[in-house]
Amino acid sequence: MKEEILGVTVNKETEQQLLDKIQTDIEIGRKSRIVAINPEKVMMASKDPALRTLLNESTYQIPDGVGIKIASRMRGGEIRERVTGIGMMDALLQLAHKHGHRIFMYGAKKATVELAAQNIQKKYPNLVVAGTLDGYEKDPAKIIETINAAQPQILFVALGSPKQELFIRENMEQLNVNIFQGVGGSFDVYSGNVKRAPKLFLNTGTEWLYRLASQPTRIKRQMALPQFLIKAVRDKGGSRR
Repeated sequence: MKEEILGVTVNKETEQQLLDKIQTDIEIGRKSRIVAINPEKVMMASKDPALRTLLNESTYQIPDGVGIKIASRMRGGEIRERVTGIGMMDALLQLAHKHGHRIFMYGAKKATVELAAQNIQKKYPNLVVAGTLDGYEKDPAKIIETINAAQPQILFVALGSPKQELFIRENMEQLNVNIFQGVGGSFDVYSGNVKRAPKLFLNTGTEWLYRLASQPTRIKRQMALPQFLIKAVRDKGGSRR
């Protein structure tokens, strides 16, 4: 159920189909990691074999970024639904709320992660925020001990990419957690420090335009999209499986 775009595999399932698989992972005690794939990340991975391996080793590579969906369609692929990183995090919070799962939040500044946790607990009272730890804690032993003591089923790591993905890969076997997701700056959004794009932009997949208008310095990053689409369409090595 994956497609390959410029050497990076991407899941074709809808968000709900992925959630069903993730719930099964939790029920049977299987460890799975989620990574968001966007055009910028694919372009970086096309030049960095180590990053490409890191991304492809993940259990679920969700099609974040409208460019991934466009590229799939242009190549005759089957990705029809975009699944954003923060969208998947919120979907996992809803899943945790429904089933009473325990979550742990690691990363960002202390005030940010704690406020985000408070807001999440208010919004989803049936889930359990089992603990938080800011991203300035660097002692691996303490991090692992703290997370394991909290006994979460789901761990959100907000250290920025690819640092968060590296942390997950290097420590997931020692962590008694089922689901791992690197969530970038999502704690800033849940804390209220950063606002998401209005629903009009979210529904049309154009929040990149909103972010660009809010942060003009992102223009260099956004230039990766047309370059990605051209390269993806020209590429003959992509495959579906």
